[in-house]
Amino acid sequence: MFNKNSSCFLLGLFLLFSLAMIVRAEEGMYLLDQIDPALMQKMQQMGLQLTLDQIYNPNGTGIANAVLNMGGGTAAFVSPKGLIITNHHVAFGAIARISSAENNYIEKGFLAKTMAEEVPAPGYQILVLIDMKDITNEILSAIKPTMTNYQRYLAIEKRTKEIIKVEEKKGDIECRIEAMSEGMQFYLFRYFKIKDIRIVYVPPDAVGNYGGEIDNWMWPRHAGDFSFMRAYVSLAGKPAEFSKDNVPYQPKAYLKISQEGIKEGDLGLLIGYPGRTSRHRTSYGIAQDVEFRLPFQIKIAADVIKIFEDFSNKDKEAAVKLSLFIKGFANTYKNNEGVLKGLKEIKMLEKKQNEEKEFLGYLATKPELNAKYGNLLPEIKKIYEESDKIVAKNSLLRWMSFGSPLFNAANVINKWSIEQLKRDIEREPGFQDRDLPQIKMRLEVLQKSLVPEADRKACEYFLKTAMELPLEKRLQSIEIIFSQNIRVHSLPGQLQVDPAFRLSDYLEKLYSTTKLTSAEERLKMLGMPRKELLKLNDPFIQFASQLEDEREALRKKEKELAGTIQRVIPVWLEGIKQWQNTAFYHDANSTMRLNYGQVKGYAKKDAIAYRYITTLKGLVEKNTGNEPFNCPETLLTIFKNKDYGNYLDKNVNDVPVDFLTTSDSTGGNSGSPIMNGKGEIIGLLFDGNYDALYSDYYFDPVHTRSINVDIRYVLFIAEKLNNAKTLLEELNIK
Repeated sequence: MFNKNSSCFLLGLFLLFSLAMIVRAEEGMYLLDQIDPALMQKMQQMGLQLTLDQIYNPNGTGIANAVLNMGGGTAAFVSPKGLIITNHHVAFGAIARISSAENNYIEKGFLAKTMAEEVPAPGYQILVLIDMKDITNEILSAIKPTMTNYQRYLAIEKRTKEIIKVEEKKGDIECRIEAMSEGMQFYLFRYFKIKDIRIVYVPPDAVGNYGGEIDNWMWPRHAGDFSFMRAYVSLAGKPAEFSKDNVPYQPKAYLKISQEGIKEGDLGLLIGYPGRTSRHRTSYGIAQDVEFRLPFQIKIAADVIKIFEDFSNKDKEAAVKLSLFIKGFANTYKNNEGVLKGLKEIKMLEKKQNEEKEFLGYLATKPELNAKYGNLLPEIKKIYEESDKIVAKNSLLRWMSFGSPLFNAANVINKWSIEQLKRDIEREPGFQDRDLPQIKMRLEVLQKSLVPEADRKACEYFLKTAMELPLEKRLQSIEIIFSQNIRVHSLPGQLQVDPAFRLSDYLEKLYSTTKLTSAEERLKMLGMPRKELLKLNDPFIQFASQLEDEREALRKKEKELAGTIQRVIPVWLEGIKQWQNTAFYHDANSTMRLNYGQVKGYAKKDAIAYRYITTLKGLVEKNTGNEPFNCPETLLTIFKNKDYGNYLDKNVNDVPVDFLTTSDSTGGNSGSPIMNGKGEIIGLLFDGNYDALYSDYYFDPVHTRSINVDIRYVLFIAEKLNNAKTLLEELNIK
């Protein structure tokens, strides 16, 4: 037996050990079937009170089943009547599309006091997870040893489409098959898709986007980044397009709101749909990102923002329509700028190169392992050497589609007409019969943010950029279009344009005679057989058709490289996993993931420490009366009168606004609920911190933080600023 003193000593050691486990940031974005006993024990030590079955179960009643995929963002059910909570910036597209210069809901916000006042959210749909299943063996059984890399990719693609077709015949579900770690595993996700989403409550921009791009990704932060929407289905409970006869969806699971508040050290349980991380990327992939992809995207974003802002400054109606584009490009610009800066500061490329050297050194001492893994890195190098030849072309076309909606519409309609000549199973993913409703919706919603003059200016910019790329990286189809007007200088990469050539003439032809500016005409063209479509002689469709052969060649090359990656990278990661002998998690890929951390501040540099929470006092101190620090007058009055109601946090003696957690998150997690140990919402994640935006590549527990809006601030704004009484009653807030 231990005596009293030895027992106290051991208890002290246990508490010290437990505290050491608790205060560390926890890296990892775990699939729901990766929540093993060891992971549960760690979460329980940090304050989790739920069982595994209460987190996720096949019956759909776990808290994870209340978390929703909102097409690039995350949301969650918060009532039995289909009420949804997400970020202001996730719902921004909906509020922008129903706004006009005359009736600007972006500025003033929107509140439906009854369900009858709720309005459709154009372009919005949600996916409710039904279940997930590892189908790796079923997918990989399609591969034969004699296949080329390209054939390998096509075999996996075909098997994927076959499985989805069989599964979707079973009922009102949407299926997605996702490759984990480039094909180490394959999962089938089945979702209930809800098509009728309506806007319930969006706070004014001066609350939801307080601080704008100046504060974006920064800490301290004071944004009320939240919104409420609602899901509707048919009377029979089936997915249905908007109809007055539809009724609120009744979810099997919804999250409760915590009013207990938070303090530093509390558990922050995160469930959401993180977009993309690159933690397992090799040095060659990082080099490509640092040397080309990130700088290229930064330049493109900055230039397009300037183009759209010029139009916005001259025309209030254009400003409303272009707000969604400006916000998206501005977010990309600052994020990529921060990522690039951070990767250079931490010498990420050198870190990864050293890691690979250490791994190869380890393999050299293990002949059997060396035979299996030792020759993979040179093969990966060749993949990126081939990728370097097409990355500029693909990047430009992708960004041109984002920046010029009419260019994108022309390509989609043209490609659809081509794919219709094939059997459904043989078509390009994204152009099968199952995809038609989504394509129609995008072509229709486009109208709400279309400014043809701005589209033309953006298209002009992208074409000039294409013509100025180094010779070996140019799109040959665009070269051919302008071949009679362009002379190439003898020095590589230098372009001389014939004085007689005027790009403006070509653009005038595209934009003055195309019918793609009409939503009705776009949908009409989509329904035409290819021969009839080409007979229209629409200049934009002709342009897309002239580009198509080269785009198809690029697709084939991409698939060939992807087939190589699917063969090589899983084996490489298997070797890394054996060498490091630590818990392995797949990079994020827009599938549901769980992470746990704690409420905690951080020290940026010597003598600079950030507190874990911001307050209403700090928000008012930032107020200048001008955007983006234009605090609403009503809120200033509330602050002046100390009219805080039940929302005062005694730990900071103020109304809480935003707080930090050590959560491992990335783009796509926006709108994810941060929950306490009981699975109740304490906040909504809406950003990462600028000081560690490199965390997509390297998780640094000292500096990596997620920024969340405190749920008490959400309730405070709803009650005190907007008097959203009906909403608070539905949330069961007394």
